[in-house]
Amino acid sequence: MRYEPAPLTRHLRVRHDRGHTVLEFRGEIDIAAAAEIVPHLDMATAEPDARVVIDLTHVEFFDLSGLRLLFRARHRITAGSGRLHLVCTHPLTLRMLRITGLSRLLPPRPTLDAALEKPGTASGPA
Repeated sequence: MRYEPAPLTRHLRVRHDRGHTVLEFRGEIDIAAAAEIVPHLDMATAEPDARVVIDLTHVEFFDLSGLRLLFRARHRITAGSGRLHLVCTHPLTLRMLRITGLSRLLPPRPTLDAALEKPGTASGPA
């Protein structure tokens, strides 16, 4: 099954970059945004060897619904042999990730390029 990217929507942009599906969350990620994002997240993580990056660079607000999306993606990816990376630099979102322990399970990268690097090519800790 070939997953075709979704068009740019209010809360999500999906594209392919270096063999990964990049889900770029945008704006306020709340319960309404999560309902819009979930079908695309599920399609992107459906294959057992899916390679997905969730990019939170353009997120202005991130609540529990956003955390649920990240846990959902991680659970779906770890059920197979896929890979999931997270891009996040927003201090409040990073704090939420640390408080919930998700940052240990899904270490945030500072840039999309850092998330897309092949293992062993990183110039420093992620």
